[in-house]
Amino acid sequence: MRYMTHHEIRKTWLNFFKSKGHMIEKSSSLIPMDDPTLLWINAGVAPLKKYFDGRETPKSRRITNIQKSIRTNDIDNVGRTARHHTFFEMMGNFSIGDYFKKEAIEFAFELLTSEAYFGIPLEKLYFTYYPTDLDAKNYWLNLGVDPSHLIPLETNFWEIGPGPSGPCTEVHFDRGEAFDKRGVELIYNEVENDRYIEIWNIVFSQYNANPSKPGSEYKELPSKNIDTGAGLERFACILQNAKTNFETDLHLPIIHKVAELSNRPYDGSMPYKVISDHIKALVVAISDGAILSNEGRGYVLRRLLRRAIKYGKTLGFNEPFLYKLVDTVIEMLDEVYPDIKEKRDIIISIIKKEELKFFETIEAGIKHLLSSVNHDTLSGEDAFKLYDTYGFPIELTLEYAEENNIKVDVEGYEALLEQQREQSRKARDVKLGMNSQDEALLNFKDESIFVGYDRLQVETKVIKVFDQGIVLKETPFYATMGGQVKDEGTINGLVVKNVIKLPHGQHLHVVETNSFSEGDEVLAIVDKRVRKLTEKNHTATHLLHKAIKETLGNHSNQQGSYNGPDKLTFDINHYESITKEQILNIERIVKEKIKENIKVDTKEMPIDEAKKLGATMLFGEKYGQFVRVVNIGNWSIELCGGTHLDNTKEIDNFVITSVESIGSGIYRFEGITGDVKNILPNVLKNQLESIERLNEKIRQYNGQILEMPALTYSYQDVLNLRDHQLKLSNMLKELEKTHEQTLIQSVLQKADSFIPEQIKPLTYIYVVDLPQNSLKPLIDVLYDKMKTETVVLFNETNEKVSYLVKSGINEAKQVILSINQALNGSGGGKDNFAQGGTQQVALFREWKKGN
Repeated sequence: MRYMTHHEIRKTWLNFFKSKGHMIEKSSSLIPMDDPTLLWINAGVAPLKKYFDGRETPKSRRITNIQKSIRTNDIDNVGRTARHHTFFEMMGNFSIGDYFKKEAIEFAFELLTSEAYFGIPLEKLYFTYYPTDLDAKNYWLNLGVDPSHLIPLETNFWEIGPGPSGPCTEVHFDRGEAFDKRGVELIYNEVENDRYIEIWNIVFSQYNANPSKPGSEYKELPSKNIDTGAGLERFACILQNAKTNFETDLHLPIIHKVAELSNRPYDGSMPYKVISDHIKALVVAISDGAILSNEGRGYVLRRLLRRAIKYGKTLGFNEPFLYKLVDTVIEMLDEVYPDIKEKRDIIISIIKKEELKFFETIEAGIKHLLSSVNHDTLSGEDAFKLYDTYGFPIELTLEYAEENNIKVDVEGYEALLEQQREQSRKARDVKLGMNSQDEALLNFKDESIFVGYDRLQVETKVIKVFDQGIVLKETPFYATMGGQVKDEGTINGLVVKNVIKLPHGQHLHVVETNSFSEGDEVLAIVDKRVRKLTEKNHTATHLLHKAIKETLGNHSNQQGSYNGPDKLTFDINHYESITKEQILNIERIVKEKIKENIKVDTKEMPIDEAKKLGATMLFGEKYGQFVRVVNIGNWSIELCGGTHLDNTKEIDNFVITSVESIGSGIYRFEGITGDVKNILPNVLKNQLESIERLNEKIRQYNGQILEMPALTYSYQDVLNLRDHQLKLSNMLKELEKTHEQTLIQSVLQKADSFIPEQIKPLTYIYVVDLPQNSLKPLIDVLYDKMKTETVVLFNETNEKVSYLVKSGINEAKQVILSINQALNGSGGGKDNFAQGGTQQVALFREWKKGN
């Protein structure tokens, strides 16, 4: 076993599996593509789920990768243990319906023990397996593994919800008695320890899990798979003979930089480890398009940054310092993830701004802490609020509390924290599952050709009939993919309800009546009008993307899109608020490109040629050897499989109708094309209706109605209507306020008429349908005029009864409670003034007769 750098470990892993026929898959972005079930990519298999459950067929059935990942369920343990991380890299090899158990185990054995690769002594390795999986046990034995190094564990079964599942085998490395005097019983009893380190898990995905049935009744998968995960950090720890993962070249450069900046030599303590882990997560996540915020991914990153700052303060950092570590992270990872370097300035800017903000927040948090103290104790609720609202880790709260001789209800805090974690765990249980495989669809490999780029009507025949729909030999129907919605139309006059892309690329047509048979001659017709409208929006989306990059910067990449006949939406990542001036400029650029009458050139070419052209590619998307390039005047060049117009002039017109934040640093542009003069009023319908409702209310007060702004058929309309709506709303508030004051004065002017002839120490006064806001000033006037001990004012309407009590002998609270009890009401107050109400109007009328 020889020393290896993290770069050497990566190359050894990838080259080994490449030699075994595996395709090297580039790491996907940390932000999941088209997978709303995941917050982060959290394992090597996560981007490959679509292959495992059969939704898509991979280019190779043997895949290897080193996938950057983030897991957030153990943030508080990072730095405390030798191996917990938020950001880590998972090495994997995968078989999708190709080799299975025997080959997977043989590959692992060779890679681990051969001197040509990792050269780990066999006597240092222990292997666990599922007790009934004797095949796995025997394969290890046949390779020369000592029986005493094979350990059956009931927990060695991978299953998360319905879908692919199966037994697994884990590989553990024995670091020796120096780390724990206890022996292999640690593995048998699954005791967390620093001696036997799990370095690799190989899952034999062979069953379709069905949670409603016992495991013994699970059906075999039609396509069995291999899914493995080996932690790069753990391999580095072993091969570099380090005490923890942090004493490897995956973290030491950052730790040494922290020591240099703080002028405190590294002593193996927790703060250095927390800072190193968290800054790596921040740099890589931001480079992939995430941003810091109070929700979703952004909340996770904000929490990591603030936790790192807390530990930085213990090293003497009292001003921003994390941004100074960005270059060290880039230098470490540049060879593997070169795109990080391209975004260096943005990453530094985001982290520095967030640090400045939190150093200001710390002061506000301390003030909240001190103001929340009750009898020298901070409640668990307030401690959790400091953590959840101000970003104070409990350690930071305890530190300040100790300095100010304050006790903290840690148990109450931990109970609330555990409640939050439990909610997260429940969410994760659902998020990691896969879809079940459909054997018939997986096995169907007959060729079906999409001819819809050139033809919208075709005579063809049915080549396959499934329960779900039919497949045609040729089809003009575009299936929903790449953001573009499916085509509409008919097959032999029957409406096509849906078009779905199958695992091997064919299009499945869901028809309103599936009365077809294989071999039937059919006429497939796409609705030309709907296709044209969709193409207008899709072509405009390409112009919009380029205009956004020119206005906001090249970092603003596509995060999602919708192109249908009704509208287009386009999601991008951006790190600051988007101004109205920027939006108007983006719209202006698109409008100009439409008027320029630019030819839209579409052709298929090798991907290397597309790269030379500078074609925009979706980060994290996987492309084949040949790609389809949409080139609009050498201005906008993108890879895209959708359908488009021949010329930008055919778009006719373009209007941005809304821009809104939809998540952590993600903004959604929405727009329309074509005959915008007729479409726009419908799009702005809610705003226009709201304005009309405001006008109607203003008319009731005889107010002067503001003149409606003329439509300009641009995003300026959205801004103008928003401003007009605000002006009307403010005008209405002023009119209502004036009207209300007039009503109150009118009521007070006739206050004497409400005073009863007989005034008692406790006097009841009954009025009907008075404005609610007039009751408090009225009882004040009545109390002053009547000079009695306690006055109760009842105001009856058809829906409820309100009552107010004013008392000079401090019995208001007592009186209100007795009235509440009598009328099934609710309310309260102070001894000198209280108020309440009830919806039991009939009960009040009966009660009133006796009072």
